[in-house]
Amino acid sequence: MRVFVTGASGWIGSATVPHLLAAGHEVVGLARSDASADRLAVLGAAAHRGSLDDLESLRAGARQADAVIHLAFKHDFSDYAGAGRTERAVVQAFVDELAGTGRSLLLASGLAGAPGRVLTERDASAFSGPDAPRGGSEGLALDAAARGVAPVALRFAATVHGVGDHGFVAQLVRIARERGVSGYVGDGTSRWPAVHVGDAGRVVALALDKAPGGTVVHAVGEEGVRHREMAEAIGRVVGVPVASVDPADAAEHFGWLGGFWGMDAVASSELTRELLGWEPAGPTLLEDLAAGAYDHVARG
Repeated sequence: MRVFVTGASGWIGSATVPHLLAAGHEVVGLARSDASADRLAVLGAAAHRGSLDDLESLRAGARQADAVIHLAFKHDFSDYAGAGRTERAVVQAFVDELAGTGRSLLLASGLAGAPGRVLTERDASAFSGPDAPRGGSEGLALDAAARGVAPVALRFAATVHGVGDHGFVAQLVRIARERGVSGYVGDGTSRWPAVHVGDAGRVVALALDKAPGGTVVHAVGEEGVRHREMAEAIGRVVGVPVASVDPADAAEHFGWLGGFWGMDAVASSELTRELLGWEPAGPTLLEDLAAGAYDHVARG
């Protein structure tokens, strides 16, 4: 198949493209710059110039493809509501373009669980409507099954870790270095699910080939890693003490990350493993930290 991939040169996308190519697909990645196009060429993918703000370029990419994998997102936490509006507009453009074709639309989504409960693939997204986080795009896509689209929601663990990561864990390492202490919120018993980036890329490629329309896929290698254990591992990497941060001070201590760090979210991938025949093979989050995957951030 000819597959149009947004975010193909990004963190998860660059781990996904090799698996798509190995499965025999032709990959065309969205590229907003020459640097992105060059990265795609190195990966073995073609470039389609455009951006998330250029909806016509996205529609054109989808029109010329047999399937769309939407992995890009504006990670601007200073205007998270604006990022959500952009996300909804992008998904709506894809839905409108693919309507009536029966083609697949796979899109990245997030995991938000309830404390003390394990989120499964059968649970509906907690984010619904245009004003919800990520613009409620998962529900928008899944509802498109009624319009002749084959949607698949790719819910990624909060921590997609590995060498080169600049996401949440990297930010926690940076904050620990700058603050001189590796902090966790409250008693540190909150948990985040995690998955190695290589495993995440593999599950996306498997979902394209095996997941029927309307499926929810959980890219989760570990159901929940306790925040105190993460903070302790980060403390060892950075060489700083570990301490609890009062929930009332989380926003001041962790900045924009304070709104997420401390939230409890546990998720299972049992149904995904059964459906796709997928088993995580990469290192765990704590193993990655111990092996030096985040040393580049620890050193500044």
